[in-house]
Amino acid sequence: MSAQRVCGIDDLETDTALRVVVDGTPVAVVRDANGDVFAIGDTCTHGDISLSEGFVEDDTLECWAHGSKFSLRSGRPLTLPAYQPVPVFRVTVEGGDVLVDPTPVPASELPA
Repeated sequence: MSAQRVCGIDDLETDTALRVVVDGTPVAVVRDANGDVFAIGDTCTHGDISLSEGFVEDDTLECWAHGSKFSLRSGRPLTLPAYQPVPVFRVTVEGGDVLVDPTPVPASELPA
């Protein structure tokens, strides 16, 4: 499937997450302090909590409810209580538009 526009780059504040919905899937889009943009599943795997309401630090997104931190690069949980990863989506920025491919990146293509 092709990438879809989810917001403008100027809509993303540094070190915060924005919740968007891509083909019915909630996605957290993050622009880190380096200006890199990431997209991961917005639902914490420990509970039905929106990760986009959490805290961005370096290349992680922390669930506000129970403190699990997820890697923005791999979707893997880095702290308990979550132990299942969230999906990671490909992001491109074109002419000020942020586009997200709704097909999750296969685990075999994610960093270890």
